[in-house]
This record gives sequence, structure tokens and C-alpha cells, in this order.
Amino acid sequence: MLNTPPATSPIIPSSASGHAEGVSNDEFRAAMSRLASGVVLVTAREAPLDPDDPGAPSGEDVGMTATAFMSVSLDPPLVLVSLREGSRMDDLLDEQPLWGVSVLSESQRHIAGRFAMKGRVSDRLLFADIPYVRGEYTDAPLVGGALAVLECRTEQRVAAGDHTLVIGRVLTARVPSADGGPLTYFRGRYRHLA
Repeated sequence: MLNTPPATSPIIPSSASGHAEGVSNDEFRAAMSRLASGVVLVTAREAPLDPDDPGAPSGEDVGMTATAFMSVSLDPPLVLVSLREGSRMDDLLDEQPLWGVSVLSESQRHIAGRFAMKGRVSDRLLFADIPYVRGEYTDAPLVGGALAVLECRTEQRVAAGDHTLVIGRVLTARVPSADGGPLTYFRGRYRHLA
């Protein structure tokens, strides 16, 4: 009988940035831009500043464009969204477990762009001329004309590098619109399927 050494994984030295030697942020970003993904709008309703004071301002709607969104499990129905650590949506979903997702259609590129802007105006103004309904369980805005809308409750939050992976149980899932194709994101631009 021959003695064989145990299988081991190769050791990949890492640089000060935490990446494997030779992999820069730009190279990683360029490689991942070749992965086409769907585009969703993640929304939640911020709680009022003072829920016991009827005169206090009501909570504000918050929205964020996401391309890192996926189905995780059928039973129970779970989805995952990746949020930049410390972003407004990450902070809100750390406090508020209820949120919504609108799967955007190719005709809703303007909505995706609006909620993806850096240094943008208040979320209240961003929602001003967008048709939406409020989720029955989450009170989150669900965009009219979206290909699908889901309401979710956070089940788990996982720290992952400079992002937080939020896993949510799907409370409702509807397909209100069958018109048009999906809005996709590929090589740094919004696109539609030809």
C-alpha cells in the first residue's frame, strides 16, 4: 500500500489589499462585468422618527438599484441581495426586517439609473413620479409595470468583505406584468435582451 500525501489546496499569497497576488480591483471588476445579471429595485419603508407622536413626520421610502440579487431556496422561499456595507439600505435593513423587490423591465431603465446615482437627491423625490403600490406585509413601494414583485422579511445577514448579504424569506410573490423583457446589466451598462 502506497502512502499518498493528503490533498491540499494551493496556497495563494495575498497582497495588502486582500486580493490574490496579481488581481487588482480593476481586473476583478472587469472580469465580473462579463457576467450579465438582472436588475431589481430594492425598497423599504423607514420607520417614523417617533411612532407614538401622530404629529411626527412619517417614515421615508428608501430605494436602491441592485444587480446582485438571486434566488436561494424554494422551500422555504428565500432570496439574497448584496448591499454595500454601510450604505443607507444596509443600515435600514439592519433595523427594518421588511423589504420589497421589483424586478425591472427593459422599459424601466430610467428607474434603475435614478436609484443607482451617487450623491443623489432624497429618496422622497426619487419616488415622486414613479407609479407604485405599497406591499401588503412590508408597506414597501412595489414598482408598477415591474415584471415581478416580491415582499421579503430578513432571515439572516452575513458580512462578506465590503458587502452584507441579506437573505430574505419571500412573503408574497406576484407577476403583475408579462409585457416586455428583463432589464439586464452587462459590461457596465443597462441592456435589454434582443
